[in-house]
Amino acid sequence: MGSSRRQITEPARQVDVVHETDVLVVGSGPGGLSAALAAARAGVEVTLVERFGCFGGNITAVGVEGMAWYRHEGTIEANGIGRELEERAKAMGAAVPESQSLSYELDSEGFKLVADRLVEEAGIHPMLHRLFVAPIIDGDRITGIVTESKAGREAILARRVIDATGDADVAHRAGAPTAKTPREQMMAASVMFHLAGVDKRAFMEGVRADPQTYRDWAGGGEWNIETTGKEDEMFSPFIRKPFQQAIEAGLIPPHLTTIAGTWGAVHDTGELTYMNLVHMDGCDGTDPDDLCRFEIEGRRQAMLALDALRRFMPGCEGARLRNFGMTIGIRDTRKIDAVYNMTEHDVREQGRFEDSIGIYPEFIDGYGILVLPTTGRYFQLPYRNLLPHRVGNLLVAGRATGGDRVSHAATRNMSCCAVTGQGAGVAAAVSLRSNRELDRLDVGAVQRELDRQGVRIR
Repeated sequence: MGSSRRQITEPARQVDVVHETDVLVVGSGPGGLSAALAAARAGVEVTLVERFGCFGGNITAVGVEGMAWYRHEGTIEANGIGRELEERAKAMGAAVPESQSLSYELDSEGFKLVADRLVEEAGIHPMLHRLFVAPIIDGDRITGIVTESKAGREAILARRVIDATGDADVAHRAGAPTAKTPREQMMAASVMFHLAGVDKRAFMEGVRADPQTYRDWAGGGEWNIETTGKEDEMFSPFIRKPFQQAIEAGLIPPHLTTIAGTWGAVHDTGELTYMNLVHMDGCDGTDPDDLCRFEIEGRRQAMLALDALRRFMPGCEGARLRNFGMTIGIRDTRKIDAVYNMTEHDVREQGRFEDSIGIYPEFIDGYGILVLPTTGRYFQLPYRNLLPHRVGNLLVAGRATGGDRVSHAATRNMSCCAVTGQGAGVAAAVSLRSNRELDRLDVGAVQRELDRQGVRIR
């Protein structure tokens, strides 16, 4: 298809270097924000580039408010910056207790202010409203990036670059080997939305009258899930019945059986937030035509879901749309072929590594699997998992780190992205301080700094 397209030739041009830095982090989601904070706290100069007008990525731009909804009494975690994001949000009035776990649910709007404050306090140079468009390569090393913005094309030079784009954009365009999940196998994309005008008392009475468990997720397409059994009787803020009733009543077309999912928090002010109800298969988050089509379709389906809730969910009779996330939520696109790629065995059977940069609880959520970490089991994440092949000066953090299908169902989660992000930020700083290449690092020095920053690595 690509070869048959007409082409033009862009004229060569000079691009101004607008900024130079020690560590450049591209993308400010849970992975990128954690990487930038960790590197700055390890004593190097850090710049954080973000295409939208706020930091936080999936949390703020998409509206995913559940950072640690897996947390229960027996859960063992890395803590570190991932936990700090939650605690800081709580302290700043931008979090409420989460409905199904021992965690706090972030307020996606309030978290924009939390992220601003953290970036400012750490002395990070913020560069919002700049889209990464090309790597700057010298031999086999990346030395910076080109961005596009209202100011046109600009260059930013850096001694170390961290790709936290979620889609391995920097690594891929720099020539590192990557793989993309086939479109028909990708996890569904979601348009998140938030409601106002909900009667909290009536809503919670309805939930208590018909409490849903993780077993209720089973039953068709997207929601056929495998558990370990221990999850089956646990409470889940799951909604499907109103949408089934709406199909029977002719409010929702019968083919839209995937409208179902979870609500986040219901507030005294009548807000019902983090409505994760729209799940659309076949959306490639690296294809702008797909993003356009599914963004529009997702909003359409969200309004069908709202109609069903008004009619069939107690307390929602007067509900109205408060807002959509600024962009569609993508779970699954490109991943690097890392020096070490995580495996299903690693995440299911407590993988252990000498070069661990942090641990993550046995939490698997995706591809029809749900395992909650209620028994204290966890796996380690190796530093080698952040290292791409063929490109020097580059680390990858977040959901684009290397791994197979089932490992991705664990490592894609925002709190795990924070673990790999903090590891990447510390590693970049340590490599500069010790004047060693990223693939020749003293991992012990990285582990000592992570320990100093409060990360559990064993």
